[in-house]
Amino acid sequence: MTTSRHGEMSAFERIGGRDGLRRLAGRFYAIMSEHPSAAGIRAMHKPDLGPIADNLAEFLTGWIGGPRDWFVRGDRPCIMSLHRALPIGENERDQWLACMHQALAETVNDVELREELGPALARIADAMRSS
Repeated sequence: MTTSRHGEMSAFERIGGRDGLRRLAGRFYAIMSEHPSAAGIRAMHKPDLGPIADNLAEFLTGWIGGPRDWFVRGDRPCIMSLHRALPIGENERDQWLACMHQALAETVNDVELREELGPALARIADAMRSS
């Protein structure tokens, strides 16, 4: 993902690389744990969110244009299959998006990048719905 304004700088670079995505994923799960409005999706996760935050950061790294290590791993889980097994409807999708938008606002200084990522993240969240 490049823009003329940012020249050859990729979205991966603009977000801060792996470190930026680890911050984003960590903050996302912290917000999920902190906000009662996200209790529905928090209940779908194990008590220790560390491993899932690492997994999200790895997934986002390849998805946003960084190294695609997560996508070529033989042991990687199928994101769609994992989420299809959960009761994810519009309410859960919206909880996820609210947490992600807040995490983006708190960890990504590049406003244009946040705006670019918003619709793509909404498509991902909607695709995870099982109902």
